[in-house]
Amino acid sequence: MKFPSPLHKARLLRRYKRFLADVVLEGDERETVVHCPNPGSMLGLDAPGSPVWLSWNGAGKRKYPYTWEISRADGDLVGINTNLPNRLVAEALESGKIEQLADYGDIRREVRYGEKSRVDFLLREPGRQDCYLEVKNVHLRRTGDLAEFPDSVTARGSRHLRELMQMVANGHRAVMLFVVQRMDCTRFRPAEDIDPLYAHSFREALEAGVEALCYDCEITTEGIQLRRPLTLQATGA
Repeated sequence: MKFPSPLHKARLLRRYKRFLADVVLEGDERETVVHCPNPGSMLGLDAPGSPVWLSWNGAGKRKYPYTWEISRADGDLVGINTNLPNRLVAEALESGKIEQLADYGDIRREVRYGEKSRVDFLLREPGRQDCYLEVKNVHLRRTGDLAEFPDSVTARGSRHLRELMQMVANGHRAVMLFVVQRMDCTRFRPAEDIDPLYAHSFREALEAGVEALCYDCEITTEGIQLRRPLTLQATGA
C-alpha cells in the first residue's frame, strides 16, 4: 500500500480523547489538531516529543484533514492506523503473498456471521472449506523482539475468537491473522497481563482448531506492506 501523497513530518505534543492529537508540523511552530485513527491505548507510541508522520486529505469538509499514520518508537517506524491492516491483507491475498491463504479465488470482505458481526474476509474456492478470516492490528512491543496483543482489554476481540470457534464447529476453516505494524519483532504472543480473558480465549480457540498467523510489515514514509511471518507463542516467556 502506497500513501497517495508524501507524508508530513511533525512533532507530537499530546494525544487525547482517543481520536485526537496535537502536533507541531515540521517547519511550522503552530499547533495543529490531527485525527488519530487508533482507539487503543497506544502504549509506548504516544510519548510527547515523538516524531510522527501525517497524511493529508483536504478534500471535502473534513474537520481534521491531517491523519496520524506513523510514529517513531524505539528507533523504528511503527504504523499506528488501525484501519490499514485490512487493506494490507487484501493486497496480500490478491497477490498470494500469504502462503497459508493462497489459492482462494473468491475473496469477500465484511460478510455477516456470528453474533451480529461481520468477518473481515470470507475466502472461497470450489472443493475447499470456506475460510473465515479475522484480522487484528498489533503495535505493542515491551520486551526485546516480542510483539503482543492487545494493548488494552478487548471484549470484542474475545467475541471474535468465540465466533471463529463456532465456524470450525460448523465445519469451516477459521483463521486469526495478526498484522504487526512494526519491523523490530520476530515473535508474537497474547498480552496476558493486559487482558487475561483474551489470552485464555486465544488458547481455547487454538485447541478448537482455529488457526493463527502473524505477519510483520515493511514500513516507510512512502508506504506499508506485509513482509514476513513471525513465530507465534500461545503462552510462556
